[in-house]
Amino acid sequence: MEAKVILITGGARRVGAAMARELAARGCQLALHYRHSAAEAERLAQEIRAQWGSSVLLLPGDLLDPQTPTRLIEACQEHFGGLDGLVHNASLFVPSPWETLTLAQWEEMEGIHLRAPLFLSQAAWPLLRARRGNIVSLVDVQAELPLRGHLAYSVSKAGLLALSRALAKELGPEVRVNCVSPGVALWAEGIDPPDGDRAGYLSRTALQREGTPEDIAKAVAYLLLDAPYVTGHNLVVDGGRMLY
Repeated sequence: MEAKVILITGGARRVGAAMARELAARGCQLALHYRHSAAEAERLAQEIRAQWGSSVLLLPGDLLDPQTPTRLIEACQEHFGGLDGLVHNASLFVPSPWETLTLAQWEEMEGIHLRAPLFLSQAAWPLLRARRGNIVSLVDVQAELPLRGHLAYSVSKAGLLALSRALAKELGPEVRVNCVSPGVALWAEGIDPPDGDRAGYLSRTALQREGTPEDIAKAVAYLLLDAPYVTGHNLVVDGGRMLY
Protein backbone atom coordinates (compact mmCIF):
# COMPACT_ATOMS: atom_id res chain seq x y z
CA MET A 1 0.00 0.00 0.00
CA GLU A 2 1.13 3.56 -0.69
CA ALA A 3 2.27 5.37 2.45
CA LYS A 4 -0.29 7.72 3.95
CA VAL A 5 0.63 11.40 4.14
CA ILE A 6 -0.35 13.07 7.43
CA LEU A 7 -0.07 16.74 8.38
CA ILE A 8 0.19 17.44 12.14
CA THR A 9 -0.04 20.98 13.46
CA GLY A 10 2.11 21.61 16.51
CA GLY A 11 3.94 18.43 15.62
CA ALA A 12 7.44 19.16 16.93
CA ARG A 13 7.12 18.34 20.63
CA ARG A 14 5.10 16.83 23.48
CA VAL A 15 1.98 14.99 22.25
CA GLY A 16 2.57 16.14 18.67
CA ALA A 17 5.98 14.47 18.62
CA ALA A 18 4.52 11.27 20.08
CA MET A 19 1.95 11.21 17.29
CA ALA A 20 4.65 11.77 14.69
CA ARG A 21 6.66 8.80 16.02
CA GLU A 22 3.61 6.54 16.18
CA LEU A 23 2.53 7.37 12.65
CA ALA A 24 6.06 7.01 11.30
CA ALA A 25 6.25 3.58 12.91
CA ARG A 26 3.01 2.77 11.08
CA GLY A 27 4.64 3.68 7.75
CA CYS A 28 3.25 7.19 7.25
CA GLN A 29 4.96 10.15 5.63
CA LEU A 30 4.73 13.30 7.71
CA ALA A 31 4.33 17.03 7.35
CA LEU A 32 5.09 18.57 10.75
CA HIS A 33 4.00 22.13 11.39
CA TYR A 34 5.57 24.16 14.18
CA ARG A 35 5.66 27.81 15.23
CA HIS A 36 8.68 28.43 17.49
CA SER A 37 10.13 24.93 17.97
CA ALA A 38 12.54 24.82 15.04
CA ALA A 39 15.34 22.97 16.86
CA GLU A 40 12.97 20.36 18.32
CA ALA A 41 11.34 19.89 14.90
CA GLU A 42 14.67 19.28 13.18
CA ARG A 43 15.82 16.79 15.84
CA LEU A 44 12.52 14.92 15.58
CA ALA A 45 12.70 14.81 11.79
CA GLN A 46 16.24 13.41 11.90
CA GLU A 47 15.17 10.78 14.44
CA ILE A 48 12.19 9.69 12.35
CA ARG A 49 14.16 9.52 9.12
CA ALA A 50 16.91 7.48 10.78
CA GLN A 51 14.65 5.07 12.66
CA TRP A 52 11.76 4.51 10.26
CA GLY A 53 12.92 5.95 6.94
CA SER A 54 9.85 8.14 6.66
CA SER A 55 9.81 11.28 4.59
CA VAL A 56 9.37 14.32 6.86
CA LEU A 57 8.51 17.82 5.66
CA LEU A 58 8.95 20.60 8.24
CA LEU A 59 6.55 23.53 7.94
CA PRO A 60 7.06 26.62 10.12
CA GLY A 61 4.19 29.03 10.45
CA ASP A 62 1.91 31.09 12.66
CA LEU A 63 -1.60 29.64 12.53
CA LEU A 64 -3.01 33.06 13.44
CA ASP A 65 -1.78 34.34 10.06
CA PRO A 66 -4.72 34.00 7.64
CA GLN A 67 -2.34 32.92 4.86
CA THR A 68 -0.85 30.00 6.78
CA PRO A 69 -3.54 27.34 6.14
CA THR A 70 -3.32 27.69 2.35
CA ARG A 71 0.47 27.79 2.47
CA LEU A 72 0.71 24.58 4.52
CA ILE A 73 -1.62 22.66 2.21
CA GLU A 74 0.10 23.90 -0.92
CA ALA A 75 3.44 22.74 0.52
CA CYS A 76 2.01 19.26 1.16
CA GLN A 77 0.65 19.10 -2.37
CA GLU A 78 3.96 20.18 -3.87
CA HIS A 79 6.13 17.87 -1.73
CA PHE A 80 3.97 14.75 -1.43
CA GLY A 81 1.46 15.11 -4.24
CA GLY A 82 -1.52 14.87 -1.89
CA LEU A 83 -2.75 14.44 1.66
CA ASP A 84 -4.47 11.59 3.51
CA GLY A 85 -4.86 12.94 7.03
CA LEU A 86 -4.90 16.20 8.95
CA VAL A 87 -4.38 16.40 12.72
CA HIS A 88 -5.35 19.63 14.48
CA ASN A 89 -2.99 19.37 17.43
CA ALA A 90 -1.59 22.90 17.87
CA SER A 91 -2.81 24.31 21.16
CA LEU A 92 -2.35 27.07 23.69
CA PHE A 93 -2.99 26.53 27.40
CA VAL A 94 -2.78 29.65 29.54
CA PRO A 95 -5.08 30.96 32.28
CA SER A 96 -7.78 33.44 31.32
CA PRO A 97 -9.66 34.44 34.49
CA TRP A 98 -13.16 35.72 33.82
CA GLU A 99 -12.59 38.96 35.70
CA THR A 100 -9.59 40.01 33.59
CA LEU A 101 -10.26 38.31 30.24
CA THR A 102 -9.34 40.59 27.33
CA LEU A 103 -10.40 40.60 23.71
CA ALA A 104 -6.82 39.84 22.66
CA GLN A 105 -6.70 36.76 24.90
CA TRP A 106 -10.03 35.55 23.57
CA GLU A 107 -9.07 36.07 19.93
CA GLU A 108 -5.77 34.25 20.39
CA MET A 109 -7.45 31.19 21.93
CA GLU A 110 -10.28 31.19 19.39
CA GLY A 111 -7.80 31.67 16.57
CA ILE A 112 -5.60 28.71 17.52
CA HIS A 113 -8.32 26.27 18.58
CA LEU A 114 -11.19 27.14 16.24
CA ARG A 115 -10.47 29.55 13.38
CA ALA A 116 -7.22 27.90 12.25
CA PRO A 117 -8.68 24.35 12.28
CA LEU A 118 -11.72 25.57 10.34
CA PHE A 119 -9.78 27.21 7.53
CA LEU A 120 -7.02 24.62 7.47
CA SER A 121 -9.71 21.96 7.03
CA GLN A 122 -11.26 24.03 4.25
CA ALA A 123 -7.90 24.35 2.48
CA ALA A 124 -7.17 20.63 2.89
CA TRP A 125 -10.61 19.41 1.86
CA PRO A 126 -9.95 18.98 -1.89
CA LEU A 127 -6.83 16.88 -1.21
CA LEU A 128 -8.50 14.82 1.51
CA ARG A 129 -11.59 14.24 -0.62
CA ALA A 130 -9.45 13.01 -3.52
CA ARG A 131 -7.94 10.31 -1.28
CA ARG A 132 -10.98 9.72 0.98
CA GLY A 133 -8.87 10.93 3.87
CA ASN A 134 -9.78 12.17 7.30
CA ILE A 135 -9.32 14.79 9.99
CA VAL A 136 -8.64 14.31 13.71
CA SER A 137 -8.88 17.19 16.18
CA LEU A 138 -7.20 17.15 19.59
CA VAL A 139 -9.83 18.53 21.95
CA ASP A 140 -9.70 18.13 25.76
CA VAL A 141 -11.97 16.80 28.48
CA GLN A 142 -12.14 20.45 29.62
CA ALA A 143 -14.31 21.12 26.56
CA GLU A 144 -17.07 19.30 28.44
CA LEU A 145 -15.79 19.86 31.99
CA PRO A 146 -14.87 23.57 31.86
CA LEU A 147 -11.79 24.42 33.87
CA ARG A 148 -12.16 27.26 36.34
CA GLY A 149 -9.91 30.19 35.48
CA HIS A 150 -9.45 28.96 31.90
CA LEU A 151 -12.67 30.17 30.29
CA ALA A 152 -11.24 31.04 26.87
CA TYR A 153 -9.39 27.72 26.65
CA SER A 154 -12.39 25.61 27.70
CA VAL A 155 -14.86 27.42 25.45
CA SER A 156 -12.59 27.42 22.40
CA LYS A 157 -11.93 23.68 22.81
CA ALA A 158 -15.71 23.12 23.09
CA GLY A 159 -15.98 25.01 19.82
CA LEU A 160 -13.43 22.69 18.23
CA LEU A 161 -15.49 19.70 19.35
CA ALA A 162 -18.62 21.22 17.80
CA LEU A 163 -16.72 22.15 14.64
CA SER A 164 -15.46 18.59 14.22
CA ARG A 165 -18.94 17.13 14.54
CA ALA A 166 -20.32 19.67 12.07
CA LEU A 167 -17.53 18.93 9.59
CA ALA A 168 -18.28 15.22 9.81
CA LYS A 169 -21.68 16.06 8.28
CA GLU A 170 -20.36 18.63 5.84
CA LEU A 171 -17.49 16.54 4.46
CA GLY A 172 -19.04 13.07 4.46
CA PRO A 173 -19.14 10.64 2.83
CA GLU A 174 -15.69 11.21 1.32
CA VAL A 175 -13.90 12.61 4.38
CA ARG A 176 -14.19 11.36 7.98
CA VAL A 177 -13.81 13.78 10.89
CA ASN A 178 -13.23 12.76 14.52
CA CYS A 179 -11.80 14.02 17.81
CA VAL A 180 -9.62 12.75 20.61
CA SER A 181 -10.15 14.28 24.06
CA PRO A 182 -7.18 13.68 26.37
CA GLY A 183 -7.25 13.91 30.12
CA VAL A 184 -3.81 14.23 31.70
CA ALA A 185 -1.30 12.90 29.16
CA LEU A 186 1.31 15.54 29.97
CA TRP A 187 0.96 18.20 32.64
CA ALA A 188 0.95 21.77 31.38
CA GLU A 189 4.48 23.14 31.59
CA GLY A 190 4.98 25.00 34.85
CA ILE A 191 1.26 25.06 35.73
CA ASP A 192 -0.49 23.08 38.46
CA PRO A 193 -4.24 22.39 38.33
CA PRO A 194 -6.18 25.53 39.34
CA ASP A 195 -8.35 23.61 41.83
CA GLY A 196 -5.67 21.75 43.79
CA ASP A 197 -2.44 19.84 43.35
CA ARG A 198 -1.70 17.10 40.82
CA ALA A 199 -2.33 14.25 43.26
CA GLY A 200 -5.72 15.72 44.07
CA TYR A 201 -6.59 16.01 40.40
CA LEU A 202 -5.63 12.39 39.74
CA SER A 203 -7.69 11.24 42.74
CA ARG A 204 -10.74 12.42 40.75
CA THR A 205 -9.84 10.06 37.90
CA ALA A 206 -11.03 6.45 37.85
CA LEU A 207 -7.57 5.02 37.13
CA GLN A 208 -5.94 7.50 39.55
CA ARG A 209 -2.88 7.99 37.39
CA GLU A 210 -1.81 10.13 34.49
CA GLY A 211 -1.65 8.82 30.96
CA THR A 212 1.14 9.25 28.44
CA PRO A 213 1.53 11.03 25.10
CA GLU A 214 1.75 7.57 23.56
CA ASP A 215 -1.80 6.80 24.76
CA ILE A 216 -3.04 9.80 22.80
CA ALA A 217 -0.88 9.00 19.79
CA LYS A 218 -2.29 5.48 19.53
CA ALA A 219 -5.85 6.81 19.69
CA VAL A 220 -5.13 9.29 16.91
CA ALA A 221 -3.47 6.60 14.78
CA TYR A 222 -6.53 4.36 15.27
CA LEU A 223 -8.89 7.04 13.98
CA LEU A 224 -6.60 7.95 11.08
CA LEU A 225 -5.70 4.46 9.92
CA ASP A 226 -7.96 1.79 11.41
CA ALA A 227 -11.47 3.21 11.73
CA PRO A 228 -13.05 3.44 8.25
CA TYR A 229 -16.61 3.40 9.64
CA VAL A 230 -16.08 5.96 12.44
CA THR A 231 -16.90 9.63 11.91
CA GLY A 232 -18.29 12.40 14.08
CA HIS A 233 -16.93 10.64 17.16
CA ASN A 234 -15.07 12.02 20.17
CA LEU A 235 -12.72 9.37 21.56
CA VAL A 236 -12.08 10.23 25.21
CA VAL A 237 -8.70 9.06 26.53
CA ASP A 238 -8.77 10.32 30.11
CA GLY A 239 -8.37 7.41 32.52
CA GLY A 240 -11.95 7.98 33.68
CA ARG A 241 -11.73 11.71 34.46
CA MET A 242 -15.09 12.31 32.74
CA LEU A 243 -16.78 10.08 35.34
CA TYR A 244 -16.21 12.68 38.10
